[in-house]
Amino acid sequence: MASDDRTASHLARNLGALRHARALTQQELARAASVPRSTIANLESGDGNPSLAVLVKVAGALAVPIDELLAAPRALVRHWPADAVAPRHKGRGVQVRDLVPEPVPDEMMELMDFEPGAVMGGTPHLPGTREFFTCLDGRVILMVAGDRFELAPGEVLAFPGNLPHSYQNADALQRARGVSVVVLAKAGV
Repeated sequence: MASDDRTASHLARNLGALRHARALTQQELARAASVPRSTIANLESGDGNPSLAVLVKVAGALAVPIDELLAAPRALVRHWPADAVAPRHKGRGVQVRDLVPEPVPDEMMELMDFEPGAVMGGTPHLPGTREFFTCLDGRVILMVAGDRFELAPGEVLAFPGNLPHSYQNADALQRARGVSVVVLAKAGV
């Protein structure tokens, strides 16, 4: 198979898989990418020869880099060793690690480990963003727009992500842990 044919085949397979994973019809994807539905149909059939501008629009609508559209399809199953999902340090005494090592459109999902007495300021997001914090271990205090919420294991707090917020492990002896899921609002919507 020629290189151009392989690339068209990869594009067709990847585009179809990404569109189905996001539960989008061809029409919905076309509308989001500002291209005709026939363009999406041609790309998914392997017959399309898209311009760079079309690839940029489609990749943007799917929230993936262009190379994910053109690359050889990945295996359906992928394993990441623990050291491949590197934690980051935020605030004072808080370690944050992505729960999902691949990009998820319009969402951020992080595991948060709090040292005793740890404090971290939250990042305000666009209006319309929703945040969910689930306490897994210990007790975590969230301050949202001046209101104080103390969460025990299993408890969840949902709040508008554009409000000022912060996290604290008020326990001076025990660690705490939680999961943060942020559903991002789209700019200009």
